[in-house]
Amino acid sequence: MKRRRQKIAIGLCFHLMACSPLAAQQSVDSVRVYDLKEVDVHGIRGRRGLVDVVPVSVVNRRDILNMGITDIADALHRMPGVNLRDYGGAGGVKTIGVRGFGAQHTGVSYDGILLSDIQSGAVDVSRYALDNVASLNLAVGGNSDVFISAREAASAAVFSIETLKELPQDRRVHMTTQLKFGSFGYISPFIYYLQSISKGVTLSANGEYIYAENNYPFVLRNGIYKTREHRNNSRMNSGHGELNVYVQMGRNGKVEGKVYYYDNDRLLPGIVKLYNKINGESLHDRNAFAQIGWQQHTSDELWSWKAKGKFNWSSSSYRDKYYPNAVMDADYWQREAYGSLTLLFCPSDKVSVSYAGDYIFNSLNSSLDTDVRPFRHTFLQTLSVKYTVPHLVLLGRTLYSLYLNSAKRGEHAKNLRRFSPSLSISYQPFSSEQLYIRASYKNIFRAPTFNESYFFHYGSTNLQPELTDQFNLGLTWQSMLWNRLNMQMTLDGYLNHVKDKIVAVPYNMFVWTNVNVGKVDAKGYELSLRGDYRMNAKHHLGFVGSYSYQRVSNRTDKLLPDYGKQIAYLPLHTLSTSLKWGNPWIDVVVHGEGCSSRWATNSHYEGTQLKGYWDMGLTLSRAFQLCRGQVLLRGDIKNLLDQQYEIVGNYPMPGISYQFAINYKF
Repeated sequence: MKRRRQKIAIGLCFHLMACSPLAAQQSVDSVRVYDLKEVDVHGIRGRRGLVDVVPVSVVNRRDILNMGITDIADALHRMPGVNLRDYGGAGGVKTIGVRGFGAQHTGVSYDGILLSDIQSGAVDVSRYALDNVASLNLAVGGNSDVFISAREAASAAVFSIETLKELPQDRRVHMTTQLKFGSFGYISPFIYYLQSISKGVTLSANGEYIYAENNYPFVLRNGIYKTREHRNNSRMNSGHGELNVYVQMGRNGKVEGKVYYYDNDRLLPGIVKLYNKINGESLHDRNAFAQIGWQQHTSDELWSWKAKGKFNWSSSSYRDKYYPNAVMDADYWQREAYGSLTLLFCPSDKVSVSYAGDYIFNSLNSSLDTDVRPFRHTFLQTLSVKYTVPHLVLLGRTLYSLYLNSAKRGEHAKNLRRFSPSLSISYQPFSSEQLYIRASYKNIFRAPTFNESYFFHYGSTNLQPELTDQFNLGLTWQSMLWNRLNMQMTLDGYLNHVKDKIVAVPYNMFVWTNVNVGKVDAKGYELSLRGDYRMNAKHHLGFVGSYSYQRVSNRTDKLLPDYGKQIAYLPLHTLSTSLKWGNPWIDVVVHGEGCSSRWATNSHYEGTQLKGYWDMGLTLSRAFQLCRGQVLLRGDIKNLLDQQYEIVGNYPMPGISYQFAINYKF
């Protein structure tokens, strides 16, 4: 069956590639048909991060190849301050935390509208295809844009995924086909369709399928003994597709719509156990959503407004056929309805004022007898003011949050409401230098997730929200040295404070429950460097690097043994680098990322320390013209040094592996 899937995928992809010249020849316009420059690309932002009032990390379409990035999780590893939970392999769940904040504090936006998981509060970023990405942006402690929805201002950090938005100047079909294959049974075909069907109306669609056995080897150690094992029950079988429509409404307006579906039927290997290789867990995730956005402004640009709407449905089915004395199964269903309206008033080129109001409805039900069928109404409002003059930018924002909780069965969580202010400033001291000093403060809170409030025994309906304060002070600098070397540098120091942190404590000998007892302080700094050296017209070197230091400690109770200790899974030091040599033959990228040791428990019990690691990789790529289309060949070697390490305890990461991709665009 596995070989049959691979043959079908390979045959389909190469059939599309072989047919592409014939499809191109059927176009009416024989002059412009093959001119790839006739496609204007919109949505890929310039190099942000330099003039933003808050720290912003950006990876654009060009960076993906120049830095040897293979998926969205890999891109996050290159961003300073990011803590990624990775359970290993192509099918492993990957969630993002920033500067000591958990995944519940980090919003993930997909084309301008936030994704959600009301059950756990954490979004799995491995669901989304890198091949459809125009740019990835991580903003911490706010947003430099005053014209945003209230929900985008309601998180400590926001990771934004912006997909390709191309507007062809002709009416012909534009296609991209791609096939990836690699170690451990990995194969992934991808297809992208783009066409302007009438004046001002553009359609695009894409689909991706991923199959992987993920049966990679690892070394199991037990005292002085060690054996070479393989990950079992780790197969991944997933696919996703989306349809997009873009409508230009004259010169002053536009409408964008999206329909998305995701399906992942995977086996779960579980933690590594001594003397037990059997695991019967499986998880089937499905997600579908439809979203639409309308943006308009007056001819004099005095007023602008945009409206967004979304409906989201997701399901999760868990099975464990080897559960003691029974078969463990649980099914969960989530629904979300979302609406947003944002107004922008610009009385002058110095002042802009924005108001946003959002409404969100969430509900959750399951197959469990203990299910109380909770639901929540959320109302968010923001008022933002931005003042811009030469050398100075000020941005102030106030967020009002109202959470109305209820349940169809049993007790429901308490209602929550709060005002949350934020203030940001950027100052350029010298007009002749691209040097900026920035400072920001943000107060925000996180409402408990449905798991934290309602999960049987573990949940508590009396929880208060987690309260956070974020302080940041930094500088950015850019300069062209010797007319050959373009350098950009950012340096930020921060202090974060969390109180009423939600933690699990023993209720009795057998049951744990969630309570608000925790206090956490985080302090650290982040340094990022980017350089591009032009040796001559055909050769250049590109360097990107980042370093993070973060001290995130428990400040709950001095009498407790874990007081002052580093929070679990957060390293003190994190480093990433990439070096590219661009040349006329084969572009070469050497990259690496790693961190210092971490602890798997907050109390730092003996035997729970995870060793630090350094993961290096090598990327080779070559682009050339073929049959009036463009071919991109790319090969990646991951974990070049074949290090065995763990990001999450007892979930070993793959050793050395390869991945090869062939991409044809016409």
